[in-house]
Amino acid sequence: MYLAAIATVFFSIPTTPALAQEEILQTESNSPSISAPSDGIYFAEILVRGKPVFQVGSLAKVSARERAKIINRRIASILVQSETVGEVTVKPDSPRKIATLQINNRIIMTVTQQDAEDFGLDIEALAQKWADQLDRAFEKPPLAIDVGQRLYETVRQMLRDTVNNLPSLLGAIVIVGITWGTAQGVRYAAFSWAQQTEGDSSTEILIGRLSYGGIWVLGSIIALGVVGLDFGALLGALGLTSVAIGFSLKDVLSNYISGVILLAARPFRINDQVALGEYEGTIAQIQLRATTMKTYDGRLVYIPNQEVFQASIINNTASPRRRSSVIVGIDYAEGIDKAKQVIERTLDEIDKVEKNPASYILVRELAASRFNFRTSPSARGR
Repeated sequence: MYLAAIATVFFSIPTTPALAQEEILQTESNSPSISAPSDGIYFAEILVRGKPVFQVGSLAKVSARERAKIINRRIASILVQSETVGEVTVKPDSPRKIATLQINNRIIMTVTQQDAEDFGLDIEALAQKWADQLDRAFEKPPLAIDVGQRLYETVRQMLRDTVNNLPSLLGAIVIVGITWGTAQGVRYAAFSWAQQTEGDSSTEILIGRLSYGGIWVLGSIIALGVVGLDFGALLGALGLTSVAIGFSLKDVLSNYISGVILLAARPFRINDQVALGEYEGTIAQIQLRATTMKTYDGRLVYIPNQEVFQASIINNTASPRRRSSVIVGIDYAEGIDKAKQVIERTLDEIDKVEKNPASYILVRELAASRFNFRTSPSARGR
């Protein structure tokens, strides 16, 4: 009776989570076949103080990532509890074809038959190799050596990644070169087509630049795809940062968008005489970011396109004809009719003054010492 009760109590004690998980690994080590992991990762790294030591593979029902996560958690718990770690021991279990790595009788991981097949060693040899690697990783080197090792591992990993990604990088460089040549050709073709069809330099510039930028956007997408960029992750990152980017580049983007609208709507063209707010002069250049104006006194003014887009624009040369007003003063002693005849004769001698509609001459005011005539001829704008 006493023996039966003791046996019942013994077998009813629940196992700890660590041992329960280890039993899962041990049970799955006897599985005859290993299917492809759902996450596509066959091997995952075992880390000690953030440094990779070796890799473990996936098992029948445990992915490599989950298995490495369990082992890394156990190693981290040991390092947290004590600065000095004991020697890693190997406990082979020949009947079950496994071996366990232990520290102070605490199981760290299980080496399975599948591991031995993956790395081409027998179970005990692989377990001893991993134990030696863990022992070396547990040893805390001096600061200078630790820094040197970390620097060496970083450079080595960078070189390894560069060599592994060399075909992708070369492919991306080739795509960039093809994109550059194609963009130059498309811009030239679009600019030539615009010169033949539009006849407006502003529209020609817009078509050429948009074609050039569109080819570069398409080529960049292809080059990033060759490198292996995950566009889903990129779009997610852009979605998270779009608000911050929008606020920080609000003025810049507004100027560019306003420039595109101005080039498309064409409220003025190059060499037009325009009044924009407090500035008046001749349009010298229209770019996507700013409009350049040369004032009548010879100064160059760079006006952001956002201000141009929001300002009231007076285009003095948009119409082929425009009527101007000139104030002419004569003395009271002179005859009004004679003064009108002189003004009309002078206007007739000017080639750009239109005969139809005819100019009109009116007395605008009677000043203290003279008559002020207002002469309004109609002249050709260009």
